[in-house]
Amino acid sequence: MSLWKMIAEDISAATGAAFRQPAPRPVGGGCISAAYVIEDGGRRYFVKINAAAKAHMFEAEAAGLQEIARTGTVRVPEPVCWGSADDSAYLVLEYVDFGTDTGTSAERLGRQLARMHQVHAHRYGWHRDNTIGSTPQINTPATDWVAFWRDHRLGYQLRLAARNGYGGHLQRRGERLLAVFGALFADYTPPPALLHGDLWGGNHGTDTAGNPVIFDPAVYYGDREADLAMTELFSGFGGRFYAAYRDEYPLDPGYDTRKTLYNLYHVLNHLNLFGGSYLGQAQRMIDRLLGELT
Repeated sequence: MSLWKMIAEDISAATGAAFRQPAPRPVGGGCISAAYVIEDGGRRYFVKINAAAKAHMFEAEAAGLQEIARTGTVRVPEPVCWGSADDSAYLVLEYVDFGTDTGTSAERLGRQLARMHQVHAHRYGWHRDNTIGSTPQINTPATDWVAFWRDHRLGYQLRLAARNGYGGHLQRRGERLLAVFGALFADYTPPPALLHGDLWGGNHGTDTAGNPVIFDPAVYYGDREADLAMTELFSGFGGRFYAAYRDEYPLDPGYDTRKTLYNLYHVLNHLNLFGGSYLGQAQRMIDRLLGELT
């Protein structure tokens, strides 16, 4: 069965209303998957397409959106259906009409994210692995946050970097950091909070009613500071967002140092995904952290 015919039949089955085979319209914005808008009369959906081998990535994304939706805190696009056909994997999502981001919606996002971060689990990680971009993200549940971050976040990315040819200074200093960064948690034990996991400026917006929307998650339970840190990595948020978040859920003073540790994970991932232009930034972040710790 052809891809678009399968998608139409899957939408029909998932919604209980027949959806005619669409004429997909490509849209931009993604660097991992191709994106399209499809419609039948007044019904419109957003569709992601990738290779059939990436079907697990879309399944995990749908599960992450559902995990966030269940909290009733921040709006996410509703996953409609997902699967594979014709050598391709697909994920069909609710189509969101985006409007203009205002200071009010930024404040609302800050408060809603703070409330989402107050949804806690008993262990760090998640019940399944997922991806950060297209890189595998290991979420094996753990009770020790330092060990989780060492083994499944920084250590994993450093091992990928070594396989990708980035050795030398990065690996030597990275190994040193893995051995000592636990000192940043001597007086701080974060509860396992529900995280978006990939919260940069391109993964949030505002609908036409002024409601914040977050999407493209890499969900797991961990230190909420990791989400906040990434909002600062590539900007895209604003002062009213941070003021509202802190008013709702104040941060520990050690955040200003730990945010570099958390953003190092994403910079290493960008190094592994997109190449050597991120190498110098990763090395500087490691050196800055070691300077704080030694």
